[in-house]
Amino acid sequence: MAEPQPSAVSLRSDGPVTTVVLDRPDALNAITPAMLVELGDVLDRLAVDPAVRVVVLTGAGRAFSAGVDLKALGERSLEGGKVGDVLDLPARRVTGLLSGMPKATIAAVNGFCFTGALELALACDIVVCAEDAKLADTHAKWGLRPTWGMSVRLPAAVGAARARELSLTARTFTGVEAAAWGLAARALPRERFDDEVAALAAEIAANSVAAVAAAKELQRDVAGRTVEEGLALEAARSYVIPDTEDRLAGFR
Repeated sequence: MAEPQPSAVSLRSDGPVTTVVLDRPDALNAITPAMLVELGDVLDRLAVDPAVRVVVLTGAGRAFSAGVDLKALGERSLEGGKVGDVLDLPARRVTGLLSGMPKATIAAVNGFCFTGALELALACDIVVCAEDAKLADTHAKWGLRPTWGMSVRLPAAVGAARARELSLTARTFTGVEAAAWGLAARALPRERFDDEVAALAAEIAANSVAAVAAAKELQRDVAGRTVEEGLALEAARSYVIPDTEDRLAGFR
């Protein structure tokens, strides 16, 4: 009988905030098919857990994740620069859950964050970086092409011109640059990183769950539309937000 594989994902809970940790620190949390499957299963559960209001994704040790574990590719021939369905399918499930679940998702980029890992981070609602974090889209360096959303989410975050520069050069950039360009909402000093991520998550968790979900969905769904289309979509949507009256009671 095969030995069970050690978990590549661990969880920390603090009230309504659950932190999901990519947990292969000896390998800089490099991404394997098994990690992606486990991560998808965890996110599936958190998406429907009423006790969870905010999900934080981060990495153990000195990396968020170094990207795909090239050893996991084995001897397979990579046709057309694709890493293959063994990685692509569970990765797209993960990015879909991070962007689509009704809970707020925060990527806490605490260190190295390369290529596939950057695609996971970009799928989150908010990216927060340590100032000295190192990030890059290195697909071109390794003769690969994006398959987990980089070509859509990176230009949306930093603009088309900057995205082309970053993807075509494959150069490394810092958390400070990520914040300056709009990829990250904040760049934080290393010594305050964990505390400030926790404070941000708690600030979101204090708000109406249903209103947060509505804001998240609306901003996602109006992206790429004209102003007129976006305004029409926003006006036409209906949501059930059960705590509005309770939250307004003291002001009426």
